[in-house]
Amino acid sequence: MKKINTKRKEAFAKVDADKLYTLNDAIALAKDAAYANFDESFDVAFRLGVDPRHADQMIRGAIVMPAGTGKKVNVVVITSGENIAKAEAAGADVVGGDDIIQKIQGGWMEFDRVIATPDMMGKIGRVARILGPRGLMPNPKLGTVTTDVEKAVKEQKAGKVEYRTEKTGIIHIPFGKKSFDNAALTENFAAIAGAITRAKPASAKGTYMKSVTISTTMGPGIKLDTNDIANILG
Repeated sequence: MKKINTKRKEAFAKVDADKLYTLNDAIALAKDAAYANFDESFDVAFRLGVDPRHADQMIRGAIVMPAGTGKKVNVVVITSGENIAKAEAAGADVVGGDDIIQKIQGGWMEFDRVIATPDMMGKIGRVARILGPRGLMPNPKLGTVTTDVEKAVKEQKAGKVEYRTEKTGIIHIPFGKKSFDNAALTENFAAIAGAITRAKPASAKGTYMKSVTISTTMGPGIKLDTNDIANILG
């Protein structure tokens, strides 16, 4: 434990808490400060000038990471008819209908995403109290309730990440692993920042992107220069 605490202190000492870093410098610094004995995830936190208590300022969506997420995603598809074969061909891990719903009711939760076709949503209501609190309930706004199961499965497998504003106006999104090269992390970050920028509510007043901080799983937070982000987005 003492050795870990020493590494942690050394890692945090590398970051100037009062400095705003460019994205390139921040990624390099985050990698240098990552001290855990596993492939740490990269995370970004956007602190936005919105009030999520107002429905029109609740930002929620999903984005496919151009360079993937580095994580294996177990996808369940609840559907019927010819869509069963389509979902299986697209790479879904488990496909079914009533049998899947019954398994979930029985406590089975060995999956990361649930995709459903509209005809099954009435039945899925029986497990809404199980899936909802875990953020797994299929939602048409997130592309997880759809008639195009092939596209939905491929997007989830490729690294589609969901996000939403927390009560404090912050959005946390993972965007890669320490093992990713810097170009891949930059590509994923730019895709996220672009999506958040485009989602700015018309009713939001004042500064929209108040602060942006990146970090690895165990590493220190590194604040970004929002002007640099604007330049990256063009």
